Amino acid sequence: MSPRARRSLLPLLALWVCTIAGCGWHAPFVGEPAVGEPLAVPENPIFVPVVDHDFAWNQIVDALDDDFRIEREQRVQSLGGILTEGRIETFPTTGSTVFEPWRGDSTPGFERWHATLQSIRRRASVRVTPDGDGYLIQVIVYKELEDVDRPERANAGGAIRRHDGTLVQARDRVDNGPITLGWIPQGRDVTLEQRLLADIRNRLTQAQPPAGGLLHH
Repeated sequence: MSPRARRSLLPLLALWVCTIAGCGWHAPFVGEPAVGEPLAVPENPIFVPVVDHDFAWNQIVDALDDDFRIEREQRVQSLGGILTEGRIETFPTTGSTVFEPWRGDSTPGFERWHATLQSIRRRASVRVTPDGDGYLIQVIVYKELEDVDRPERANAGGAIRRHDGTLVQARDRVDNGPITLGWIPQGRDVTLEQRLLADIRNRLTQAQPPAGGLLHH
């Protein structure tokens, strides 16, 4: 292979190694320091002032609903004059690829390419804690990698041609592709957490309706 051909393959090889090794590069988010500067810990949870509780809750759900399907939610409630903690859980969502730019569950850069080259899914868990005149909102996004019995389109394990004269008929054999054995935890997707928190903050710091929103008892 010529040196020019080898150089043209280097970016693809680097991307493949990065995917297999799980390197931690990600697209920078707003406020991230430049290379060489100390990396600040992303703010999570965040505090957001709240005027109308129903409005605030609906905005949090709507921000999540853009990327995930809600599995269950427990609203902030007033019990005996005390506000209880709220929780939201979502169903796992298959990660969007570079061929799905309209979806936002995979942030640009490494996360979107990772979901393109491998089977990735994410689910979100939100904790809403009343605190004074607002909420402490924590968003956690769990990321998982599909564990399959064999790579897609792999021939290993398939029917092997025999050479002892035995007639082998494979007319009833149907290959439906790899079988999912489970999902391997890959930690948290911090970039998506920060994007969701920024969206929620922007929604709740805009003009809210006058105080007096009803709470569910």
